[in-house]
Amino acid sequence: MTLARLFGVLSLGVCLVSGAPLWAKETGVVEPVPSEGAPGTFTFAAVVRRAQELAAAPYQPDRPPLPDYLSNLDYDHYRDIRFNRDQSIWKTEGLPFQMHLFPRGFLHLDRVTINIVEDGATHPILFRHDLFDYGKNQVPDEMPEDLGFAGFRLHYPLNRDTVFDEVIVFLGASYFRAVAKDLNYGITARGLAIDTGLPTREEFPVFREFWVFKPTPDAVDITVFALLDSESVTGAYSFVIRPGMEAVIDVKARVFMRKPVQKIGIAPLTSMFFHGETTDRFIDDFRPEVHDSDGLLVINGTGERIWRPLVNPVGLRVSDFVAENPRAFGLFQRDRDFGHYEDLEAHYQNRPSAIVEPLGDWGRGMIELVEIPSTAERYDNIVAYWIPERAPTAGDELKFEYRLRFGRDLEAGLLGGRTLATRIGAAGTDILDSHQRKFVVDFVGPTLAQLAPETQVEGVVTSTTGELSKPVVQWNPHIQGWRLFFELKPDGNRPADLRAFLRHGDDVLSETWSFRWVRE
Repeated sequence: MTLARLFGVLSLGVCLVSGAPLWAKETGVVEPVPSEGAPGTFTFAAVVRRAQELAAAPYQPDRPPLPDYLSNLDYDHYRDIRFNRDQSIWKTEGLPFQMHLFPRGFLHLDRVTINIVEDGATHPILFRHDLFDYGKNQVPDEMPEDLGFAGFRLHYPLNRDTVFDEVIVFLGASYFRAVAKDLNYGITARGLAIDTGLPTREEFPVFREFWVFKPTPDAVDITVFALLDSESVTGAYSFVIRPGMEAVIDVKARVFMRKPVQKIGIAPLTSMFFHGETTDRFIDDFRPEVHDSDGLLVINGTGERIWRPLVNPVGLRVSDFVAENPRAFGLFQRDRDFGHYEDLEAHYQNRPSAIVEPLGDWGRGMIELVEIPSTAERYDNIVAYWIPERAPTAGDELKFEYRLRFGRDLEAGLLGGRTLATRIGAAGTDILDSHQRKFVVDFVGPTLAQLAPETQVEGVVTSTTGELSKPVVQWNPHIQGWRLFFELKPDGNRPADLRAFLRHGDDVLSETWSFRWVRE
């Protein structure tokens, strides 16, 4: 089980600063006091200063030893530890948000400080054992008093006015996941990705301290500040979280480099794709599809929409989408048909999509998609993030802001055609040829649905290698859309990067479908 899946499942834009690099200054002990704003008011600037001064010193994880009865817990036993709902933060105050806490244990070894900000002042939440019900776990009556927390989650009356549902959880490294109305947890976000998809060890920064602002009685959002720390970076993060039909999170971050890294991923998203319509090898599973997300959407700086269906590859795949000031990128679950999953427990049709919308000037760089071979659905094997064109070095500061949205239909109002499904199989009709591949791509959308079935819709298909058959486009009445067929005769074992879109005359009717075919 990967870190992303373990850390998240217990629910329980960018540019380098212009001019010369900004080097962290060497100072004394950092106190959590404001550096700007009204006297006595805790502000984001205080967290930024903490991050700057941490960056000037060597990394020191806050990971005091745990008793064996907590550090040796497996997944199921850790999950059996439950927060005492009667102890919910703000439960008796009639506020629109409540907070639950997670104890350290299992893989969650870092001690995380959690503060409440009220009337401009900060107050740490003190660890108490009566905050938790340890279930069937064998723990002594007397335990150390300073075991500490691993993370927290926020609750809000999302689906019913009388029930406080989970809306977001921060647990493990810099992972966090949110859920929207009538959906289940699925895709996960994190603060930063470092050296992902490389032969070397990936680095996982940690949110080591949080400041949660006490909401007002009529609040519709809640603010959380976080302090990021790792061997190579420190950072100050601000999250303004608004639950609802969509969970909307406005993220602001300032990251300070302790030392250079090979690759830094901004606004990373992590998901799972075990098998689905793009899987052209046998998976012995009664369920037709198993995935949290089925595709990557990229909207580049020119407004072109690119859709890349996800795969569970035999070998590691890394794909880059070069862009300047991208408008958005995200991992989507477009397929909402229960019959395509047939899972009465996981309900993959109700997993949220998530999209990153950069704010400000992110400059040149690329969106990178990493697809990792996986043997089970418990592994998160899909990662997407933004990489700036210039790699930061020691002493650099990065500033970026973006809006992160989780929801069922994040493309509501889109008129143009979008990819609904991608299917791959042997070429031919009567006699199949498994050495050549047939691609069948379904497009839907309001504009496509309004076209008469006899409209001459053209499929434009290109490939970097191999030979393509003439594409065929047909009206598909079952989806009120259009189906594109074409076949690829590969050039031996050379991979082929395929692109396709629909047009009518000079009018482009759809987003660009993009796929990397690899013989496996």
